[in-house]
Amino acid sequence: MFEFEPLTERCGSLLPSATHVCIGVSPFNSYFSTPRLRRLAQWALTRFGAAHFFVPDAAAAYTLETLGYAPDRARHKAQRQGQYVHNKIATALRSLGVANPAALVLGMERLHHLPRYVGLLDEAYRRFDRDAGLRAACLDASHWVLDRRMPPGTSPTEAQLHSAVRYFLSELPMFVDAGGIAGHRPSLFVYHERVPFLERFYRHELSWRPVAGQGFLVVREPTGDTSGARRPAGSVVRREASHDLG
Repeated sequence: MFEFEPLTERCGSLLPSATHVCIGVSPFNSYFSTPRLRRLAQWALTRFGAAHFFVPDAAAAYTLETLGYAPDRARHKAQRQGQYVHNKIATALRSLGVANPAALVLGMERLHHLPRYVGLLDEAYRRFDRDAGLRAACLDASHWVLDRRMPPGTSPTEAQLHSAVRYFLSELPMFVDAGGIAGHRPSLFVYHERVPFLERFYRHELSWRPVAGQGFLVVREPTGDTSGARRPAGSVVRREASHDLG
C-alpha cells in the first residue's frame, strides 16, 4: 500500500493521463532498500504501465567533495555506491520478471548519451549563471541537502554551496522533463519527500518551469502517523495497493 500526493494541483491534473513515472533513488540513502524498491517498481508498473529509476550516481561525487573528500576518492566512493544501488534495483526488477532491468535505470553515464538530457543540463547551467532568482533558489536547495550532512552546529559556506550545487543541477533536467528524457509523456517524477525548491518549481514560481506533461508525486508507504506531514491546503492523499505483476 502506498500513499501518493501530487505536489501541486497542476501535477494532480496529470494523474488521469500519465503513463510513466520516474522514481528518484538517492545514493547513500538507506530508505531505498531492495524490498522497498521492489514494491515501488511493482506499484509503478502496475499503476502507470511504464517506469524508470533515476540514480544520480556519479553526481554524488560533487556532494562528497563538498564534504571534504579528495576528488579521486569522492569519484571512487560515488562509483561504488552507485553500483550498489544499481544492483539493488536490478534485483528488485528481476524479482518482478523484468528481463532487462538495466533498460529501466537512468544513471549519469547513460543520461550523458541522451540528447534531451544533455540539452537540458546545458540550459540548467546557463540559467544558473544568468538568472539571479533561479541561482538563489538552486543554492538554497543545496543548502537544504548539505544541512542534513554537515556536522552539528555548522552551516555550509558560500564556496561549499557553489560546489554542492553541481549535484542539484545534474538532477534538475529530470524535474523539467523526465518524460521527454525517458521517451514517455505524460510523466510524473516520484520521490518520498517534499522539497521546498520543487514546490516552487512546480507551482511555476521560478523563471524555469517543467514542460507541459511533466509533474511530481510524493509517494510514501503509510507510517500510521501522518500528522507531521506538511501538505498544501486542499490536497488529497490517495492510497493504492501494490499488486504482483505476474
